[in-house]
Amino acid sequence: MNKNKISSFSWPGAVPFGTAIIISVFLLTACNTVKTYDKSETSAVEYRPNTAFASFEDISLPRFDSLKIKYQLDTVFHGETDEFKRILLLRNWIRNHIAINDFGDPYPGGGHPAGIIDAAAKGQGFHCGHYMIVQNAVMNAYGYVTRCLGSGPGVKGGEDGHHGMNEIWVNEFGKWVLSDAKFNHHFEKNGIPLSALEVREEFLKNKAADIVLVKGPDRTPIQIDSLKDQKGKYVRRNKEWFAQWYTWIEWDQQANRFSAWPSFDTKLNMFRDDYFKNHTWIWDGKPHWGYNTDAINYQDSRAAIEWTPNTIEASVIMGEKDAEVRLSSITPNFKEYQMRAPESGEWIKCDSIVKVKFDKDALKYSFRAVNLQNVAGPEYQVEFDAAHI
Repeated sequence: MNKNKISSFSWPGAVPFGTAIIISVFLLTACNTVKTYDKSETSAVEYRPNTAFASFEDISLPRFDSLKIKYQLDTVFHGETDEFKRILLLRNWIRNHIAINDFGDPYPGGGHPAGIIDAAAKGQGFHCGHYMIVQNAVMNAYGYVTRCLGSGPGVKGGEDGHHGMNEIWVNEFGKWVLSDAKFNHHFEKNGIPLSALEVREEFLKNKAADIVLVKGPDRTPIQIDSLKDQKGKYVRRNKEWFAQWYTWIEWDQQANRFSAWPSFDTKLNMFRDDYFKNHTWIWDGKPHWGYNTDAINYQDSRAAIEWTPNTIEASVIMGEKDAEVRLSSITPNFKEYQMRAPESGEWIKCDSIVKVKFDKDALKYSFRAVNLQNVAGPEYQVEFDAAHI
């Protein structure tokens, strides 16, 4: 909490002796009207700048609206207004419309979300990377900032391979949430959905003993899920097995996969912590192909990976009779700032610089950033309180 005190009253200078009694009475009266203002600032989410990711999806492109219209995705919500439930319903739709087939190469669709969905409608199954592509496009189309990840267990002589999924920035929780559309999964701890790094942390700590694997839009806890092997036989896998796939994680540095289609190209961000420095990511029986190349951007700061889109950073400049609130935010597809009007409680559009007059003893203002799909980010509050002296 930042505090700054500004007095709205200035003491007069010296006066002639003959007026001293009159002025002293004035001062005694005026003392009851002197106000000192305190300010306090509260953010629902800590602001962390974006220093590691180079681009975002441009959801003003017609291809995003076309995706929603073609598949009538608005009907998936059934009037649902909760942000996270809407996200889970969309993920559930993706899983229900695309069958899993990890061994169907070459795949049709050309890596285009609509091409994948159309081929799936004809019976074609797809692997995790295709689910990642579709989920990325669908979630961004609705204004939910979504990025693409790859991961793997990376164990020499043990589990091997690569998995594709997404992280979605969920404003109501103020955090990134791992979302696996292929299995319709995510992980939670104490009812809060986890990011990829949080799942990794829990696995490395105690094999994911303290977290819950949940499935579907109802967030049903499960211990076991099944998938087919190359012979078509169902293999049962437990929570620990699924969590192990986040031992190693890579994020697309370019987050405009659908906007740039079909010419998308990106480097990869990897979090370089102590585990990373002391172990080697094994993929297909050998070290990850990106080692000793310029394809990897190593990030030493966790905050760089888990930056906070849609979140406001503000500075408040105090004056004698008013204050100036200056807003900034890294909001992909930014539309406007909004302020909750103290009088009506309604959200109204505001400029990035807002003047606040000290005309009441207590003033409370809330601000938020809104994107082109009218998805609002976490609130930032500024309060001004006057104390009579």
